[in-house]
Amino acid sequence: MKKSNNSSLVIKTNNLSKIYETGAEPVKAVNQVDLEIQRGEFTALVGPSGSGKTTLLNLIGGLDKPTSGKVWINNMDITHLSKNDLIRFRLKNIGFVFQAYNLIPVLTATENIEFVMLLQRYSKKERQARVQQLLKEIGMEEKAHSRPAKLSGGQQQRVAVARALASMPQFVLADEPTANLDSKTAGKLLDMMARLNREENMTFIFSTHDQRVIQRARRVITLVDGAIESDVTQEVEKSRRLPTN
Repeated sequence: MKKSNNSSLVIKTNNLSKIYETGAEPVKAVNQVDLEIQRGEFTALVGPSGSGKTTLLNLIGGLDKPTSGKVWINNMDITHLSKNDLIRFRLKNIGFVFQAYNLIPVLTATENIEFVMLLQRYSKKERQARVQQLLKEIGMEEKAHSRPAKLSGGQQQRVAVARALASMPQFVLADEPTANLDSKTAGKLLDMMARLNREENMTFIFSTHDQRVIQRARRVITLVDGAIESDVTQEVEKSRRLPTN
């Protein structure tokens, strides 16, 4: 498994804005956001629909270009990278969980999960071992050879989360990762992500309305009209934490 280095500040935005020129009035989806994320954080972005949570995640992950401002990841300004350099950077460093799942329709659950590992040239043995482990953890072993069309929304969501985690990225950007999941399944996924956060120092940023995620987060950032309204570090109750052994 790949381990992160020990540098503390891994994500920084400065005066970050995204404005959509639609209709009579421009829409400030993200409005002059200054943000710093330290390695190993478990952070939730919260706020009403339309507050800019997903747009901010997409800007941090290089999926969208800002109207103004900058994003640094590991001291690299990604806002000026070429399209191909951004693709390579994301592949190497970031795991994404999309609200719309974005699974590849012609691939099975197993093939979707191992897809990023295949692009990163993991050996077949490594891919098989990692996928089997993840399928077991998300309770999808019986659906290993099913394509997305044969999976429920919740099952597709679990596969999407497993795909994001498969290659052990430094950062995971997760847009509503527990949507369409029952409490038991959501809890298992959150346990898995909390374990990787604790054991591998993997950094997680969630966009969410889900109180189950918010209660697990150690930092909660509230967005309103594209701007940060509050930024709170909270104690996670012992009952919500994983055991240390």
